[in-house]
Amino acid sequence: MTAVLRFLSDPWIDAMARAAEGASGPLVDPPLVLQQVVTGHTEGEAAWSITLGAGTIVVTHGRADRPTVTFTQDVETATAVNRGELSAQAAFMTGRLRVGGDVQVLLDRQPDLAVVEDIFALVRADTTYD
Repeated sequence: MTAVLRFLSDPWIDAMARAAEGASGPLVDPPLVLQQVVTGHTEGEAAWSITLGAGTIVVTHGRADRPTVTFTQDVETATAVNRGELSAQAAFMTGRLRVGGDVQVLLDRQPDLAVVEDIFALVRADTTYD
């Protein structure tokens, strides 16, 4: 039986890290660090980063020292995006998702970012929201 993971909890981020460990990532040099920051969570700010490197994907807890791009959103937006009820693009266009850092890299690395989304699909399937 698969464990149900509470969205934004430490075990949820750990599950994301485990999913990334066994995955083959894109070849990215220099590494691309995508930082996620979710505000308004009952337990305070939730933050993690996803680093794409030389064929690897690594997920770590907390804020990255030098993120390439930072996505900041409130918990309602993060939940809607993670559930597939709202696209990240729509959230950005309506001001619900803020993007900082080297935004051009998002356009340049679109195929690599699509691979990352696929890797975390199983974690999303086991996620509960409260």
